[in-house]
Amino acid sequence: MKNENNFSNQERNPLQSIEQWEDDVLQRYPEQDQPAKAKDAFRNYDNPERDTVREFYRLNHKYQTYDFVMEKKKDFLRFNRKEMPVWGAMEFLNTLVDDSDPDIELDQLQHLLQTAEAIRADGHPDWFILTGFIHDMGKVLCLFGEPQWAVVGDTFPVGCKHADKIVYPEFFADNPDVRDERYNTQYGIYEPHCGLDNVNMSWGHDEYLYQITKDHLPEPALYMIRYHSFYAQHREHAYAHLMNAHDHAMFEWVKKFNPYDLYSKSPHPPVVQELKPYYEDLIAKYLPATVRL
Repeated sequence: MKNENNFSNQERNPLQSIEQWEDDVLQRYPEQDQPAKAKDAFRNYDNPERDTVREFYRLNHKYQTYDFVMEKKKDFLRFNRKEMPVWGAMEFLNTLVDDSDPDIELDQLQHLLQTAEAIRADGHPDWFILTGFIHDMGKVLCLFGEPQWAVVGDTFPVGCKHADKIVYPEFFADNPDVRDERYNTQYGIYEPHCGLDNVNMSWGHDEYLYQITKDHLPEPALYMIRYHSFYAQHREHAYAHLMNAHDHAMFEWVKKFNPYDLYSKSPHPPVVQELKPYYEDLIAKYLPATVRL
């Protein structure tokens, strides 16, 4: 495995904004019953000849190996980088300012409040609202120096054959696990219908936040957090052979969450200070006074 200290800046940051990944997801999965958003309606960057999304997935698919995931878990799940209140962690995430985004000037905190407020407006349980508010908090990994492709991107199981329904499957040809007999069969190191809790997913903000919150939130919320970027399953149904009956039941919640995650963005900013007391009370109801990152 390549030592990540040897990654060039372009390998660490192939996207000009981590939000480019979500733009690509929106193009692949437009809102139901609505026409796909025209490509030129998305963020327009100054370097159109460089296909940054393809390069992002080339790196993601090359380097997200089983060993890479195990090393990241060993490193980051010590939670020894920072300790702070959840609202403080959200403000810390807010320092991930995207000056390159020409479309919208909302910061990360406002994006998450929009998601949560859309869920709240539809009358869902308070834990669902809280999940919408914190679901991207794991993106603080970017602030710890992690490459973009180890923070965002469609997630997928490692330790078994890569499904051809994963975006840009051809880029897995450069992943050494493809040539490892332990990992390159349909089930790899897993058993049929073993359950996703026994499956290692590619590393990123989903798994990281799940590990932070797993002892505190209801199970449907944890499935939403852990698998909201697992488009190869909740949109393409490519990994049912690893799922058990309980996973299938819980994925109804993941699918319920997905529209709020993708389609609630608006250029109209929420008033953070007006909403802060409500969300601080909600945080206090479910989460500890401080979280370790």
